[in-house]
Amino acid sequence: MAAVREVALSSLRRLMPIDAAFFATADPDTLLFTGAYAEEPLAAAQALFLDNEFNRGDVNQFAALAHRTPHVADLDNATRGERLSSSRYRNIMAPLGLGDELRAALVTGGMCWGYLCLHREDGPLGFSPAEAALLARLAPHLAHALRHAVLIRGAPTAPEAHGTGVVLLEADSTVAALTGPAEQLLSLVQDGRANPSRLPAAVYAVAAALDSTGRDARTPELVPSTRVPTSDGGWLKLHASRLHGDGAGDRTAVIVERASASDTVPLALAAYGLTRREAEVTRLVLRGASTRAISNTLHISVHTVQDHLKMVFDKVGVRSRGDLVGHLLGQHN
Repeated sequence: MAAVREVALSSLRRLMPIDAAFFATADPDTLLFTGAYAEEPLAAAQALFLDNEFNRGDVNQFAALAHRTPHVADLDNATRGERLSSSRYRNIMAPLGLGDELRAALVTGGMCWGYLCLHREDGPLGFSPAEAALLARLAPHLAHALRHAVLIRGAPTAPEAHGTGVVLLEADSTVAALTGPAEQLLSLVQDGRANPSRLPAAVYAVAAALDSTGRDARTPELVPSTRVPTSDGGWLKLHASRLHGDGAGDRTAVIVERASASDTVPLALAAYGLTRREAEVTRLVLRGASTRAISNTLHISVHTVQDHLKMVFDKVGVRSRGDLVGHLLGQHN
């Protein structure tokens, strides 16, 4: 994924002036960052940007761009030339000497795989409509490249287990405590962050997202989570939870653990571009259901099930149910 970022930013700089850039990968199910790269002076303001992204209701927030079309927008156009109406500009960008920004959600096949933000130094001239249109044409290709990067990781491996780790964050995002397993697991994440001494961006992203759900959110559907690739071929699952009780203060616990097949299979199905029905059929195959059982469960004919399976086999690049299970779950008979 670092290669995608490097080629993308290098190519864009040959096409338009860019004074600073931010590039992030995203979990297509939760839209949270799985990795992030920020050039100076953006990197030093990461906590402020995350707070703005999840808690300030500003213009052109990444998740909003992912859900609308076009998936590209610039600050000057969104604020009708009144940059000061944006809290992100007032409180973060202007103090850093930055002016207009051009943002994109990298979407293909209806799924968002990352985000891109290009900045200009503060001044009267921002990004032109032609530059925004150019990025809009390139964004789906970048999204496809990020999606392909998930696929070339191959089937899940059985990496060394490190147990479950916990990161305690203060209200200002500083680290209050870090367990040994968390340190070991997070050391496997190479997300392109400019400062290796900081924790991966995904840790701070799930914590910031928790704030946006309300400080007392405890139900599972409100617990922010994301899946992050590791250098040993596996995946981590991160989720955030608010601490309660005496002495907890405003601390947030981020749980870090190895992702299971049930966590990563939906990601693989999205990366292969399966339709909703194809994904339903595939999940039932992975559970060992027969063609007749799938037909009865989904209320479709046996012939239709077989047609869906043929499409799934073509997209995944396998020839049989056994090959499909082995490819997606890393099981080899």
